Amino acid sequence: MKTAAFYTLGCKVNQYETQAITELFKDRGYDIKDFSDVCDVYVINTCTVTAMSDRKSRQIIRRAKKQNPDSIVVVTGCYAQVSPDEVLKIEGVNLVIGTNEKSTIPGAVEKLCKEKQSFVHDISRTRDFERMQVTGYGTMTRAYIKIQEGCNQFCSYCIIPYARGPIRSRDPEEVIDEARALVNDGFTEIILVGIHIASYGLDRKDTSLADIILAINEIEGIKRIRLSSIEPMTLNAEFIKKISPAHKL
Repeated sequence: MKTAAFYTLGCKVNQYETQAITELFKDRGYDIKDFSDVCDVYVINTCTVTAMSDRKSRQIIRRAKKQNPDSIVVVTGCYAQVSPDEVLKIEGVNLVIGTNEKSTIPGAVEKLCKEKQSFVHDISRTRDFERMQVTGYGTMTRAYIKIQEGCNQFCSYCIIPYARGPIRSRDPEEVIDEARALVNDGFTEIILVGIHIASYGLDRKDTSLADIILAINEIEGIKRIRLSSIEPMTLNAEFIKKISPAHKL
């Protein structure tokens, strides 16, 4: 049986995406191991918000290849998206995939030829939310649900819009379905995550962050809803009044 291991740097969105990728490898019959084990495949989900993040990503990449020189090392995430050529030059890297096509990683690994390959595309042109789903988190007591991707703010100090692209919101029905599935798996606490979750729904016009909170609040079995890194400017009187019935917040 082939083996795979995963390492996540950065935010809760990356944690969610790594879990979703892990499940895709499981579905293909891979045995999931600890990152310190000798494995056939290592997937590193990187961060790039600081120079320290980039440096740590490079250290983890090199560590993986030292553990098994014959392994396939996949680098994905924000560092891979912003600096794909730089990542591809790191000794030991076999495959580079950016922030938008992470669901293709297992298939790309199995088709990989001997040459290094990069599948990083212009994220600024992406308009669709990439469909990924998590069905469980092992022994964790809280479950993440990714509801939003990208940012349109372009703050002068922040690289995230260039790494994650424009805002894309997940279909509300998919969010509700995943929340129900997680409740059925025993989770009672849900954390909504995204790159800029205050922007949820702005690109769709048929929903909003308040709407999805209220919808999840109605799911039987959920005891608490948490929001990850919401922007303070969102918490105005109108927003607070609208979500006030959501007693599980």
